Amino acid sequence: MSTRNPLYTNPKSCKHLEDYKLSHGLDGFNSLQKHIKTTPSGKSSINQSQARIPRCGFCDGYRERLYLCLICSSISCSSHTLLHSQSENGHDIAVDVERSELYCVVCCDQVYDPDFDRIVMLKHIMDLPPNKSGVFADEEGGGAVRRSSKRRRFVSGLEFDSKKSKQLVVSMRDLRAKSCYPWGLRGLNNLGSTCFMNSVLQALIHAPPFRNYFLSDQHNHEVCKKRSSDRLCLPCDINVIFSAAYSGDRTPYSPAQFLHSWWQHSANLASYEQQDAHEFFISVLNGIHEKEGKARSLGIDNGDCQCIAHKVFSGLLRSDVTCMSCGFTSTTYDPCIDISLNLDTPNCSPTNLANKSVKPTENTGISTLSGCLDLFTKPEKLGSDQKLFCENCQERQESLKQMSIKRLPSVLCLHVKRFEHSPIKKMSRKIDRYLQFPYGLDMNPYLSSSVVRNRFGNRIFGVEGDDLDTSAEYEIFAVVTHSGMLDSGHYLTYLRLRNQWYKCDDAWINEVDERVVRASQCYMLFYVQKTLYYKANEDLSCQPISSRKDPFVPIAGCC
Repeated sequence: MSTRNPLYTNPKSCKHLEDYKLSHGLDGFNSLQKHIKTTPSGKSSINQSQARIPRCGFCDGYRERLYLCLICSSISCSSHTLLHSQSENGHDIAVDVERSELYCVVCCDQVYDPDFDRIVMLKHIMDLPPNKSGVFADEEGGGAVRRSSKRRRFVSGLEFDSKKSKQLVVSMRDLRAKSCYPWGLRGLNNLGSTCFMNSVLQALIHAPPFRNYFLSDQHNHEVCKKRSSDRLCLPCDINVIFSAAYSGDRTPYSPAQFLHSWWQHSANLASYEQQDAHEFFISVLNGIHEKEGKARSLGIDNGDCQCIAHKVFSGLLRSDVTCMSCGFTSTTYDPCIDISLNLDTPNCSPTNLANKSVKPTENTGISTLSGCLDLFTKPEKLGSDQKLFCENCQERQESLKQMSIKRLPSVLCLHVKRFEHSPIKKMSRKIDRYLQFPYGLDMNPYLSSSVVRNRFGNRIFGVEGDDLDTSAEYEIFAVVTHSGMLDSGHYLTYLRLRNQWYKCDDAWINEVDERVVRASQCYMLFYVQKTLYYKANEDLSCQPISSRKDPFVPIAGCC
């Protein structure tokens, strides 16, 4: 559904990886290929010796993540990779033993390289089991089928024996049929500190109304007249990602073209550094609105904008400021595409989580989502330095402020404030507190109608503008988590599809127990209206092959 954009280029590579390739070329990549172990499901790992378990050369440990140095082949755990680099000058690039992914020791993050990707994919192709005739035949008996364009690209870029090349006519249908993951579940390669992007994209890909819009081809780049000569169309590139995710291909996809397009729309965030997942989410939706918004409403309900970002994620907040002197209340409304919540005060010790089987690493307490929402809608006394002008008193007075939700969106995004800045200490820190959240969420207590009635002791039987048409019952479908420290953490997403949780950690996807999800430090929670959730589950069958008529067009060197 997408043609190759002439302005597209691969994202800038890690400087340390560039230095390594300049000194050693592809020798390290090629020599490592024979040690790559692949599985039919698409996973790969490094297996140097069948006889022994790999261990760290410094501490002899094997339980932490292990990395193989591309220069000297020594193995270090995640705690000692930097020590190895400091003791051996230039030994900055390693390979994750468990995942066969490049890792920069200095940057402390995964790095993407198309040359290494080709070598790993070629190994996958060569390890695919042939049928009796030595050819990967179409399972319907129609003879050999054509390789995917992705496979063709990898094979054509490398030289090997011509007899073997005849055997590499791959039937992707055979491979995909072995996977019964829900439709649309596909890993995303880390392009270098892009876990923040991958985690949010996984949530967007599986947001039912958002997904339906792009899968029904309502944004078709062929008829998109908004693309200019110097800027890419962000919705068009999101459409490419949906095509890739729902193509039926289970091999990890590299959203490099989208990353480049996003950089063009968010120049202030375009850098080879880790970004905040929440800021990325806001930036993407703003980019979609900029391209698709037919009108930008300044009204209280944002009703004129018909872009998909606002139709799915936009709600309306109500702010009531009451004068503490005369009781006069001033009401304002503001559109929102998410709600940011402060963690409430913990009321228990996290000795046990999730059926008393998973313990957190720090005794920092547990907050609850209902407590956070109660705190959000709780009346707040503004300080003496925040006195507001009262229209009735005609002077500045001390006042109370109370927030509530006037209109709920189809998809509700709740952002948990885990990063705070201290103006006194002039430093930022991460709040490592666990948050309990329900699968089913009733937002009725936080609607303006309920909050205002409660404020007056339920003596008001009707509130102007009560909206009873919008359902306030929600089901959770995605959780974005953040682990690690403020400046060197890692994002991943848990998806709830057909009542099963899946962990999406960049390129890797696997089923997990709900106890693992509950024990994670959630950063963004995505809820969808209950009726839409169950409708989506009915539509989301275990289909190994996409039913879309238009296959996605891969971008050379990226997927």
